[in-house]
Amino acid sequence: MDTDLIFLGGVVFGILSIPAIISAMVDGRVPRAPALIIMLAAVMIGYAVRQRPGAYTFETLPDVVMRVLAGFGL
Repeated sequence: MDTDLIFLGGVVFGILSIPAIISAMVDGRVPRAPALIIMLAAVMIGYAVRQRPGAYTFETLPDVVMRVLAGFGL
């Protein structure tokens, strides 16, 4: 599997779960589903970082995005 795709998927899941967590907390509900999504995102990012140590930093994030998009032909 492509670790760039797994890493970027984890980042996207993590970012998209933030509004769901905020919404659940404002409504007074327990954010169970968003918490599971955050855990999934952490596992995905952790797996990618473990497979390619040192390859993922804040500076390389735009390069990772471009490699994944280029892989899809976009």
